[in-house]
This record gives sequence, structure tokens and C-alpha cells, in this order.
Amino acid sequence: MSDIAATNLTEWTVSELSGALRRTIEGTFGHVRVRGEVSGYRGPHASGHCYFALKDESARLEAVIWKSNFSRLKFRPENGLEVIATGRITTFPGSSKYQIVIEHLEAAGVGALMALLEERRRRLAAEGLFDEARKKPLPVLPRIIGVVTSPSGAVIRDILHRLADRFPRHVLVWPVRVQGDGSALEVANAIAGLNALPVDGPIPRPDLIIVARGGGSLEDLWGFNEEIVIRAVAESAIPLISAVGHETDWTLIDHVADRRAPTPTGAAEMAVPVRAELLGGIASLSGRLLSAEMRLLERRRAEWRAAARALPVRDQLFATERQRLDIATQRLDHGLLLASRRKSGKLADVASRLARLSPEARLAGLRARFLAVRDRLPQRVLALLVAKRDRADSLGMLLDSVSYRRVLARGYAVVRDIAGVPVPLAGAIAPGSRLILEFADGKVGALADGTAKGSMGRRRLVKKSSSEDEPTLFEE
Repeated sequence: MSDIAATNLTEWTVSELSGALRRTIEGTFGHVRVRGEVSGYRGPHASGHCYFALKDESARLEAVIWKSNFSRLKFRPENGLEVIATGRITTFPGSSKYQIVIEHLEAAGVGALMALLEERRRRLAAEGLFDEARKKPLPVLPRIIGVVTSPSGAVIRDILHRLADRFPRHVLVWPVRVQGDGSALEVANAIAGLNALPVDGPIPRPDLIIVARGGGSLEDLWGFNEEIVIRAVAESAIPLISAVGHETDWTLIDHVADRRAPTPTGAAEMAVPVRAELLGGIASLSGRLLSAEMRLLERRRAEWRAAARALPVRDQLFATERQRLDIATQRLDHGLLLASRRKSGKLADVASRLARLSPEARLAGLRARFLAVRDRLPQRVLALLVAKRDRADSLGMLLDSVSYRRVLARGYAVVRDIAGVPVPLAGAIAPGSRLILEFADGKVGALADGTAKGSMGRRRLVKKSSSEDEPTLFEE
């Protein structure tokens, strides 16, 4: 294209071109029905809108479901499910792509729904929601029965009529939609609400719950296959009976419920016994109990009579013991007399011993011993004093014979330092040390001059002192 031709083209802004494309696509296609497989579904966005794609073997179409339409869908999209979507084709200028805004969504035939149902059943079964071990037993005779169903259908009338025929009970109806948009959420909320009722509240909590609906197609019963309903039943603390559809209709709620009834009327029959049959059974059991008690009493009476015949007569039972008592009484009298005599003899002996040990007797003995000792005391004391004096004289002579003063009397002297401590060796005396020399007749002071070994050195004599006084040293 030449430059001149290019300058003749209309100039668009990006927004203008995007708007023109959008008008063209919406004007050309408008509402369409598209068949494809759900891909990339991750549940509602934080805004409540859902974004995913529809695809087939060679193409992909972006899809969106606004929040207002999502709550009205009969069932939720799931990855891999083939669906037929009805909506408007439009564009999204922010990313230059076209998309379908889905207003209605349905499964592409019964086969697709069955495939989805089977996949969901396997997944929930793997979680253990269908295990028999977790199912609760039904109460024998519930006081209050909660029924979750449509209040305007024939189902609630059938249940009430059957309960009235069998055993009238208080029924608490929680009305819900059992088909169409939002029915699954209402059923789940009803089950949770009945469980949340207080036991002693103004609206009493039921002892049993029946979830009921009449028959219908797979699409009509689809709300009872929704995961929100299945989990609400699994979390119910109250035993629950599922009565959805006819006998041939099966939904996922039947697998998770504690009991499955083929019809709503059958659920009422499971809930309560027949009153007349119950009364008859009670009467029969009462009769059997009375007969068993009578037989037991008769057997006990026969056993008592047999035991009474085996027991001895009362006089025979105590005759031997009575004879033993008489003999023991006779022996007791004789024994008491002998014991009294023995005790009297022992008492006399004790009295004699007490007389010898009395204070008067002991004082008399001590007085006699004192007088005898007093008479012998002077001679013994004199002899003891002479012996002590002789021993003292002997020890004094021995002490004098070993005294060092005897050695001093032979011309020796004792050398002491100024503190009075004896000095045994000359090497222990330092030059200039003051010394004390003790002789037989007294002590003198001396000063060591440090001359040759073995020499006494010069002595500086002082005046002679007595043995009692310390010497005074003077220079020569």
C-alpha cells in the first residue's frame, strides 16, 4: 500500500477500535449456546465471580459467570465436565480477547451428569464419608422428629399421616426448596440448623432427622448430590434418614445418611414403631417377666424347704454346747478356789518382802552400819595417814636423786638465753647474745663474744645473784 493510500485510512484510538470490535461481535452473535469441556475452574473469585474456559479438541473459549448468575445455577462447574453454556459473546478490552458471559449452564446430556456423579462419589468415598462404621443407630422411639422437605408437597402429608397411624410424635418441619437454584444450600443449612438447636430451648432439638423429597429426574434430584449437602449430613450429630425419590432413585445423600428409606412413607415407618404392636410386645414381655418371677419364687421356695429339712432341731443344735457350758461352770468354781489360795500365798510372800524393804527397816539397818563404821574410823584414818606420809617421803627422795641440781653441785652450770630457755650447743649462741649461767649456788649474767670454736670466749661477770632474782650484767 502506498503512503498516499495509508494516509486516507481512518485513524482509531485503541479504545475506539476495541469498542467497535465489541459492538460488532455482540451485534453479530448475541446470545449463543456453546458445548464444551470445563477447564481451569478454581471456584468463585474473592469478588464472587467465576473465571474458567470451555474447550474442545482444537479451540478454547474464555468464560465468566457473574456472581448474580452463579448462585442460580442448578449445579456447579467442575473440571472435565462437558456442559452446554448459554450466554452472550463479548470482548474484554483490557486483554484484547473475546469471552462468553454465561447465564445458564447445564450438563451435556445424562451421561455427563452420571460421569460427574460417579467421580464425586469416588472422591467422597475415599474420604470415608460413606463408611458404615461412622453411621449412627436410630433411636427406638424419638420424642421429636425433624423433617427437612418442601412444606407444600405431598411428601410432608404422607410422613405426618404415616406417623399418626403408627405412633404419633411431635414433628418439627424445616421448609426448604427441594429442586432448582439454591435448593442444596437450603437443605444443608436446614440440617445444620436442626443440629444447632439447644436441647432445652424454646424450639426443642429433634432426636431424628428425615430429609425427604418425591421422585423426579436426575436433574430434579441433583441438589441432593451436591457436596455441600453430603458434608452437612456427615457432620450431623443427630441420626438422619434419607428419603429422596422413589425406591429406584439413588443420590449421594443415600450413601452418607445413617439409614436410607425407599420412600418418604418408608422413612416414617423406620422412624417409629407401630404403637399397638409396641404395646402388645410390652404386654407380652411383661407376662413373660411375671411368669419368670413366679417360677423363680417357686424354685427358691422349694430350695428353702429342702434346706430347712436338712437343718437339725434347735434343741439338738445347742445340746452339746449347753453340756460343755455346765462342765465348764463346775470346773470354774473349783478353779477359782485354787486360784484364790495361790494368790493368798503369793500375797503373803510379797508382804514379807515389803516389810523387809520398808523405809523403817532400811533406816534401822543404815543406822547400825553407821555406828559400826564410826567406831572403827580413828584407827583406819591413822593407818591411812601413816601410809600416805611414807609414800610422800619415798617420792621426795627419788625426786631429789634425779634433780639437775645434784649435777650442778658437782661443778657444772646450765646456760639459758635471756628468755630463760636452755641452750644445749655453743653453735646455737650468736655473738653478742645475752646469756644466764646457773650454778649450784646461784645465777650470773654473761655476754657471748664470738671467739674460736670450743672456747667459752670472754665472760663479762656481773655481781652474783640469788637463785630467786634475775642477774644484772655489767661491763668490765
